[in-house]
Amino acid sequence: MISPLAHVDPAAKIGNNVKIYPFAFIDADVEIGDDCVIMPYVSIMGGTRIGRHNKIYQGSIIGADPQDFRWKGEKTYCVIGDNNIIREQVIINRGIHANGATIIGNDSFIMAEAHIGHDSQIANKVVLGNGATIAGDCKVGTCSILSSNSVLHERSEVGDWVVVKGGCRITGNVPPYVIIAHNPATYYGINAFIMRKHGFTDEQIDDVAKAYRHIYQAGTSVFNGLKRVEADVAPSDVRSNIVDFIRGHQLKIVAVPTELE
Repeated sequence: MISPLAHVDPAAKIGNNVKIYPFAFIDADVEIGDDCVIMPYVSIMGGTRIGRHNKIYQGSIIGADPQDFRWKGEKTYCVIGDNNIIREQVIINRGIHANGATIIGNDSFIMAEAHIGHDSQIANKVVLGNGATIAGDCKVGTCSILSSNSVLHERSEVGDWVVVKGGCRITGNVPPYVIIAHNPATYYGINAFIMRKHGFTDEQIDDVAKAYRHIYQAGTSVFNGLKRVEADVAPSDVRSNIVDFIRGHQLKIVAVPTELE
């Protein structure tokens, strides 16, 4: 299943039933799990660990050297889970700190020409649109979507079940369950359609909507908005996810008017 026209370093560890097409490059110190497909002209660089059932399309570079002046050649990693689709010309950089890693979870769909910078963490079931750009030390939560040509600046974090609209630039933290659009980034409502499609109840969705009315639409500070959420929304997993995220980021979230921060 490995083309004689591919370069596979003898030190690479290749699992069972892996298909490697012509002109792929597999470096030393690479591990590829069972049932992966590596298309032509893919480069998988040293320090990359890939799980099972992944398909990587033409021209992608996985585990590329980090694009950061702080990296001085330390041994770092790029770790990818299972069942991911990585389309054409995607670049994923390794970490910059010794033994650090860029981490991609399971079941994600990373579209053509997306870029994931050093030490970023992408959770499970994430969609990155064409040309989405994620800088270093970022986090993207479970089941979130970053649409085409969106930009996530360094050290930003996106919570679970978020949609970032195409071309939107994010500098900061996006709390769970919201839709963010435009430039500068603007609160665009909650992600009700996708949440409902994936099993959230009407009560849960109503609680999310009520919480964000207090935080984004009440004309008060984030601090006071959280107090209102705790008084007005019954305790639940979705309420905890919202409150814990915002408090965990010192109340610093995107799309809040400057005078209300």
